Amino acid sequence: MTTVPSPALGPPPTTAVRAAARGVDLVKVYGQGDAAVRALDGVSIDFPAQQFSAIMGPSGSGKSTLMHCMAGLDNVTSGTVWIGDSQITELPDKALTTLRRDRVGFIFQAYNLVPTLTARENITLPLDLAGRKPDQAWLDQVIDIMNLRPRLAHKPSELSGGQQQRVAAARALASRPEIVFADEPTGNLDSRASAELLGFLRRSVHDFGQTIVMVTHDPVAAGYSERVVFLVDGRVVDEMTEPTSDRVLDRMKSLGD
Repeated sequence: MTTVPSPALGPPPTTAVRAAARGVDLVKVYGQGDAAVRALDGVSIDFPAQQFSAIMGPSGSGKSTLMHCMAGLDNVTSGTVWIGDSQITELPDKALTTLRRDRVGFIFQAYNLVPTLTARENITLPLDLAGRKPDQAWLDQVIDIMNLRPRLAHKPSELSGGQQQRVAAARALASRPEIVFADEPTGNLDSRASAELLGFLRRSVHDFGQTIVMVTHDPVAAGYSERVVFLVDGRVVDEMTEPTSDRVLDRMKSLGD
C-alpha cells in the first residue's frame, strides 16, 4: 500500500488523474481583529490535469480569492498550494515569479494588454520577457483557432472587446503552460464573443491537453466546463460533473445567488 506523504514534506500523492493544481486546508484572512474577513475557510481541492473546471458561488463566496491563491497571485494565510509537483506556498518571490511565468497562464476580465504593442507582440510578450522562442507551430495554431491572424499588426485600441479577449487568451496559451487560470473571462463580452472564447477554451482542453480553471458567475459559461465547484462563505459546498447551464442555474439559485 502506497504511503501518502504529508503535504508539508513531499509532493501530492500520485493518483489515476494527476492534479495540475492542488490546495490543502487553505485559509485566507484579510484584515485583523474585528475587521478580519475569512475569505477561504479550510478549502482542500484538486484541479485535475487536462480538465476544464469552473469555480462558482454567490458574491463574496471566495471564488476569485481561491483562484488567485491557487495561481500564486496571492498568499494564503495557512495551508499548502501545489502547481503540479511544486509546492508554491513558501517559494521565494523570484522563484514564484519564474514558476508563474513558465508554467501558468492567466486570462483576466480586463484583458491586461499593453496598449503600445501589437496583438502579435502582446501574445508573445511572456515568452519575450523570459528570453524564450515560441513553438511556432503551436503559436500558429493558437492564432488561427482564435481567428487573430488578420489582426496581428493591430494595437489593442484598434481591436474590439472580443478580439482583445481572444488576444489575452492566446497570450495565456502561447507558452503552452501546465495550467491556465481565467477570471471572469467573458464578463466584458457579448454572447457571440463569449461563445467563441469558451469554445476555444474547451477545445484547448479536449484537443490540446491543456488544463483550464475558470471563475465565473455565468451558468452558460460554466456549462462549457466539465466540472463545477461551488463555494459559499469560503468553503466548498458542492461540485457538479457534466454541467449544463440549467443545472448550474438551479444549483446557484439554491445557494442564494
